[in-house]
Amino acid sequence: MRAPSTEPTAPVDWPTAAREDLVELVAGLRAAATTATAHAARITGLLPADGADPQAEPVSKVQVVDRAGWAAANVRLIESLSGPLVRELSDGKVPSRPMRLAGAVEVGSVLGLLSGKVLGQFDPFTSDATAPRGRLLLVAPNVLQVERSLGVVPEDFRLWVALHEQTHALQFAAAPWLAGHLRARASELLADVGRSGMGRSGTARSSGMARPGRPALGDLAQLAVEILSGRDSGNGVLDLLADEQKRALEEVSAVMSLLEGHADVFMDAVGRSVVPSVRQIRSRFEARRDAAANAVGPQRVLRRLLGLDAKLAQYRDGAAFVREVRRSVGVDGLNVVWTSPEHLPTSREIADPRAWVRRVHG
Repeated sequence: MRAPSTEPTAPVDWPTAAREDLVELVAGLRAAATTATAHAARITGLLPADGADPQAEPVSKVQVVDRAGWAAANVRLIESLSGPLVRELSDGKVPSRPMRLAGAVEVGSVLGLLSGKVLGQFDPFTSDATAPRGRLLLVAPNVLQVERSLGVVPEDFRLWVALHEQTHALQFAAAPWLAGHLRARASELLADVGRSGMGRSGTARSSGMARPGRPALGDLAQLAVEILSGRDSGNGVLDLLADEQKRALEEVSAVMSLLEGHADVFMDAVGRSVVPSVRQIRSRFEARRDAAANAVGPQRVLRRLLGLDAKLAQYRDGAAFVREVRRSVGVDGLNVVWTSPEHLPTSREIADPRAWVRRVHG
C-alpha cells in the first residue's frame, strides 16, 4: 500500500490531520481523567484518607502514554517488586548478561502483547515525589482503537474509561495501607517461591538461574506480572507453586477481583447525566468482551497466553460481589472493605458475598 501523499496537490494534508487528531486525543483523555475524579468520589463515597479534596486536587498523576510507554512503566513496576529477590537469589551478584537478557525477553514479550490490550491502568506501587498517590496510565492508541471499533461517542467513552481508573485511584487513596499490603503479600509470595525452589516441581528452567532447583529470572518476573495483574498466562509459571503458595495467591487474586469489580460497577453508576451513552457503551463493550472470549484458533491461544479469560472472570466475579454487598448493606456498608486488611474478602467470600456480609456486619 502506498503512503499517503504529502504533496501540496493532495486533497488532505494527512500528517497535519494525524497530528491534530493526536493532540485532540491526548487533551481529551487528560480532561476526562480530571473530570472523572469528582464523579468517582461522589458515586463511590470514597475520599482520600489524607483529607485531600478530590474536586480540587488530583488523586493520581495522569500520564497519557503509547503502548511502548505503558510497557516501560510496567517494566519499572515489575523491577521494583522482583529486583531485591533476584539479587538475593543471585547471592548479591549482578546476574550475567545472558541471564538478564533471557528474563527480559520473557517479560518483554508478554508486556508487548498486553500493551495492545490495555485501555488504562492505575499503578500505586511506583509512586514517588512526582506521583505521591500513584500513577494513572491511559493508553491513547488503544482507547482510540476501541472507541472507533465500538462506534461510540468519543468524549463519553474516554470519560467512562477514566472513571474506572480514577475509581482505582480513590480505592488506594481511601485505604493508604492497601498498596503496602498488596506489595508485601506479593513480595512474600515471590520470596517463598524463590527460596523454596520451584514449589512442587523442584526444577528450574535453564534460561535464568545458574543454580539448579531455583526459579529462572524470567519465572520470577513472570510470576510478578501474574500476581499483580491477577492473570494466569497458562505457561506453567503458576505450576511452580506449592499448595500453600497457591492459597496465598488466591487471596491476592481475591483482592484484585474486588478492585476490578468495584471499579467496573461504579464506572456505570454515574448514569446518563454524566455519561449520556453509558448504557450503549456498556452493552457494546460487553458484546466485544464476549466475542473475544469466544474466539477460536490463534486468538484463543493468544488469550490463553495473556491470561485474558482469567482477567475477565476476575472483573465479573468481583462485580457480582460488589453488587450483592451493595444490595445487602448499601454503599457505606460496602466501603467497610477499605478500612483494614481484615475486612478484605477472601477468595471464598468473593464467590459467596453473603459470607463476607455475615463476617463483617454480623
